[in-house]
Amino acid sequence: MAAQGSPVTLVTGGADGIGWAIARRFAAGGHRVAIADLRADAADARARELGEGHLGLGCDVAAEPQVVAAVGRVLESCGRLDVLVNNAGIADTFLPTVEQTAELFMRQLDIHLKGSFVASREAAKAMLPAGQGAIVNLASIAALTGLPRRNGYAAAKAGIIALTRTLAAEWGRRGIRVNAIAPGYVRTDLVAALERDGKIDTDAIGRRAPLGRLGRPEEIAEVAWFLASPAASYVSGITVPVDGGWMAFGSDGDAPE
Repeated sequence: MAAQGSPVTLVTGGADGIGWAIARRFAAGGHRVAIADLRADAADARARELGEGHLGLGCDVAAEPQVVAAVGRVLESCGRLDVLVNNAGIADTFLPTVEQTAELFMRQLDIHLKGSFVASREAAKAMLPAGQGAIVNLASIAALTGLPRRNGYAAAKAGIIALTRTLAAEWGRRGIRVNAIAPGYVRTDLVAALERDGKIDTDAIGRRAPLGRLGRPEEIAEVAWFLASPAASYVSGITVPVDGGWMAFGSDGDAPE
């Protein structure tokens, strides 16, 4: 059970996958966790699974009024907001560029980039008067390298990295640290669905990574916990690849055994 005076963390897209792993990690660390998810019933169920004192909220991060309302609800229920984790996101279409529509491209930007911007802005309205806070954004290795057919997703995630730097520079003197994580391929239900649809080959991806496997959601959660914690008190404006060495390996083939 989370105590009333505990730090409060809001995790967007927190009902499944990496977001759920992050929610569990922060709850285990003594935070009251607010889970915001497109599916309100799933968010509420996950909050109840964490135990008394946690909060589940329905929220489409692409809809500005819903994000404003969600942050307001957290402040109303918990009285504070110490950490924001911008995790909500959707998968790519994996279509050839000439078959991609502007609507699909903009949908990626609306959810990943605009959603992170609005949530960060609203969180900062509570954090700035308090003189402290931490924001952790979820970028991707797609923002750091060229992955064919992933234009909208990569552009949105690259924007998140730029947003991370600008907010860190703007708010640092006022006690808010802003950092990002760039996960590689992580074994989630979303990735499993992409594999079933024939859009990715997880065996080949695992062989390409020097550590020889996909990541686990809990491994991303540990980095989020560190970046938001006092242990990272002099860390701000950075993007941490958590990718099993993917970005360090400069070949298209399998990593050496």
